[in-house]
Amino acid sequence: MTTGDTTVLIVAGGRGVRAGGGDYPKQYRQIGGVPVIRLTLDRFLAHPSRMTVLVVIGAGDAEMFDAVAPSDDRLLPWVIGGDNRQDSVRRGLLRLADDPPERILIHDAVRPFASNALIDRVIAGLDHADAVLPASPVTATLKSVDDSGLVTGTVPRERLRAAETPQGFRFDAILKAHNLAADSGLSFTDDAAVAEWAGIPVRVAEGETGNIKLTTADEIAAADHRLQAEAALALGDMRVGTGYDVHAFGPGDTVAIGGIVIPHSHGIVAHSDGDVALHALTDAILGALADGDIGDHFPPSDPQWRHAASDIFLRFAVERVVARGGAIANLDVTTVTEAPRISAHREAMRTRIAAICGLATDRVAVKATTSERLGFIGRGEGITATATATIRLPFRAAP
Repeated sequence: MTTGDTTVLIVAGGRGVRAGGGDYPKQYRQIGGVPVIRLTLDRFLAHPSRMTVLVVIGAGDAEMFDAVAPSDDRLLPWVIGGDNRQDSVRRGLLRLADDPPERILIHDAVRPFASNALIDRVIAGLDHADAVLPASPVTATLKSVDDSGLVTGTVPRERLRAAETPQGFRFDAILKAHNLAADSGLSFTDDAAVAEWAGIPVRVAEGETGNIKLTTADEIAAADHRLQAEAALALGDMRVGTGYDVHAFGPGDTVAIGGIVIPHSHGIVAHSDGDVALHALTDAILGALADGDIGDHFPPSDPQWRHAASDIFLRFAVERVVARGGAIANLDVTTVTEAPRISAHREAMRTRIAAICGLATDRVAVKATTSERLGFIGRGEGITATATATIRLPFRAAP
């Protein structure tokens, strides 16, 4: 196995007791609906350098990790960590020692916001040093305090930096330093400290204040709010469209409504399968996109759509939303007919519409009513449907 020029070692063996959640490790807590460790993995696996990734996990965490890890051939088989972070890192380094990379980045699993630019700065720094530490200036006023809680002085901050990860190293150098530290029985808080102790000069690269380590419950909650706000801003253009369709009853013994074929005393007179619910939903989505209507894209004069299943039309409209970088927030359709009765089929229709659109069922509403025996509906001559689609698109300023 060749690990390539750069491998990232992600340390994910901690328990995170300060983050709350009982025995559930903080790296598996969700922010923005995604486990923290998955966000961290995706950051590195998506990096243009296509580095390999090795994760050191806690004893007993294999099932949790396997459940959230992406399927990627650059993600190496995990390693079980030790009693502390330093021992866990060393175990990861030893796993790579038989086929070592030139460079190793060592990163905390609970820092999910490291940018590509930050990663690039650390890797570039290794062209001129054996150890690179990303760090940011300390902006707070620092005080030294005695055991009784009294301030004993103000600490000058001009030369102070707050350490971050990923910390980068030449592989051979940091493995040797970790082995020496293990033999000495000394304990360090990060890998740059191990390198310093071993006499390896550590170069500082510009860090990022947004590259926070999620340690406490409040920090996890703040990160969750951050991602939710970013998602709302990214899809901040809310659109609502409406659709309407009507078909007459004719010869036949079934009707298609909401993607479900229902036995009936009549069939539907239509060029396609005449599913008024799906047709109305299609027009509602196209309306929200300001992208014409079903007749523009699937003209009745075109013979290829004769007897076509209407899920083709609805799926097309959904794909138009996805192509614009958007998402469907809600679909609501109401059928109006004296018969057949819809109530017994409502849940099946919701499930079918959700499946066609790739949505959760709780984003689809299906309702039915009658015309109180008034008009052509009341006379049993046909069926109508109205629909509303709510979608979200990336916000773009007007030209």
